[in-house]
Amino acid sequence: MYQVKTFNAIAKTGLETFDDNFKINQSETPDAYLIRSVNLLEEKFPTSLKTIVRCGVGFNNVPLDRATENGIAVFNTPGSNANAVKEIVISLMIATARNLFAANDYSNKHTEADISQRTEKDKTKFNGTELAGKRLAVIGLGNVGARVANAALALGMKVIGYDPYLSSNAAWRIDNKVKRASSIRRAVKNADFVTVHVPKNDDTIGLISTTEMTAMKDDVVLFNYSRIGIVDNKAAVEGVKSGKISHYNTDFGEPILADQPNITITPHIGGSTLEAESNGAVQGANTVMNYLESGDTTNSVNLPQMNLPFEAQYRLTLIHKNVPNMVGQISTEMANRGINIENMSNAARGSVAYTIIDVNSIESDDREDLLNRLNSIKEIHRVRVIEHS
Repeated sequence: MYQVKTFNAIAKTGLETFDDNFKINQSETPDAYLIRSVNLLEEKFPTSLKTIVRCGVGFNNVPLDRATENGIAVFNTPGSNANAVKEIVISLMIATARNLFAANDYSNKHTEADISQRTEKDKTKFNGTELAGKRLAVIGLGNVGARVANAALALGMKVIGYDPYLSSNAAWRIDNKVKRASSIRRAVKNADFVTVHVPKNDDTIGLISTTEMTAMKDDVVLFNYSRIGIVDNKAAVEGVKSGKISHYNTDFGEPILADQPNITITPHIGGSTLEAESNGAVQGANTVMNYLESGDTTNSVNLPQMNLPFEAQYRLTLIHKNVPNMVGQISTEMANRGINIENMSNAARGSVAYTIIDVNSIESDDREDLLNRLNSIKEIHRVRVIEHS
């Protein structure tokens, strides 16, 4: 029986996904945390905690290094809110192109009983453009970027994408009519609209700044529905003021953006739909179950991703430092107890490694002795034994 503790309001559909082997919020020594936006950066983790699953994409509210040192696998749910973000970007693209925000402001200020003549005279101020035939640059072609690119094609736009890290699996999701650029500058050069959809890390902070904006055509419309800091907001404000950027749409407000003309800020709601919350909760629940019952680390953000068929009676999983002779030490300890290894796999991610070992027989005395010995190796963060149900 596994114990799961939830934070924030996890969608009911997600909680109902757990089978009878899992109990929700019934113990203060949980095996898993299922979270959304709760800040865990200063949280003291119980020794029982084996995994933290974030129902959403961002995970900057989880202390990854400390979690890893405690042998805790951390996951997110990529793609669960991708359609929601796609839809808000496309809707803002249409609203911006048709000057709907300015038209709404005008209508709210002119509410006289009969303003038909004035409206007829003034409405040309709000003449917009159609998206069909316009050029869109998509920076980052992952779960969200691919959907935005495909939707834009369906609207008759010309789409060019840039993503130097595009995986083969991700490439299958992208319409072959999406052209590929070899650099950001080439992608944005003639674009009428530029949208950014990349993860936030040391390489992507300030990814779109003055240099990249200078390469854009005048009157470009820019979007940041990725993460704060991916687009340099100061440079974006300067671009709007100079006329280089006709409109900047972002989901991440800062004081420098407040009350600026031709800048639209939404309060971090890009992925906030009922459907996205449900998708994230269901995916999160399945992730908890898969990891605790099989050691599957698909979509882990701090461990190498491994997904192996569980066909033996027992499985040992080990989170440890990525240093020489770890696999040798582990296998030697098992051989010393006469435990035959049916299958073994090891992978690394930076300074951390993950090892899976399948065996068909392990006596209870040998198991306890083996776990004690393995846990005494200082480079090992956590050892688990999972019995195949």
